[in-house]
Parts: sequence; structure tokens; C-alpha cells
Amino acid sequence: MKVFRLDDLDAERAAHDGAYLQFLRERTMSAGLYALPAGGTDPQGPHRQDEIYLVVSGRASVTVGEETTHVARGSVVYVPAGTTHRFHHITEDLRVLVVFSPPES
Repeated sequence: MKVFRLDDLDAERAAHDGAYLQFLRERTMSAGLYALPAGGTDPQGPHRQDEIYLVVSGRASVTVGEETTHVARGSVVYVPAGTTHRFHHITEDLRVLVVFSPPES
């Protein structure tokens, strides 16, 4: 079993001055914590893996392909591999749990 505390992960991510911290990598999946500040820009592009985002805190809009929706704490978003996606109009600091399958390379 592996157990993680969100506050500890967020502190580790911040200590490394990064928006993303991968904290788990297994044969068939990986997981990380992604954080963007209010008013920030999401620079990511399409990934070769399917993704699931769970919004832990904050508010923003997310566009996946041609669809846009508002997300907040508790929102879950699925992004198919190869699909353009981006968080934008971030009105509250955003923290998102990210799961990639297969693992992010």
C-alpha cells in the first residue's frame, strides 16, 4: 500500500518550484498533482496517455477538444489521449489530481 497526503504533496511540489509533481508511477498508470495560480496560464499540450483530472480545489474553465466547461472542487474530467486540452480563466488557485494511463512518459 502507498498512502499520500495532499498537503505534503503540495508542499513538495512548491519546494521544487514546479506546477506539476509526479508522486506515483506504476506499470499501468501514474499520478501527479498539478497546480496553477489564479490568473495563471496552463502551458500543457496533448499527451500520449488518457488522463483523468480531479479538481481538489480552485475554480477555472477547462477546454477539451472543442468543448469548454467550468470546473471546481469535486469536478472530474476525462481527456482522451492526443486531445488538446487546457485550463483557463482560473479564478481561484487550482489544485488538480492527475491520473495518466499508461504512465506519463
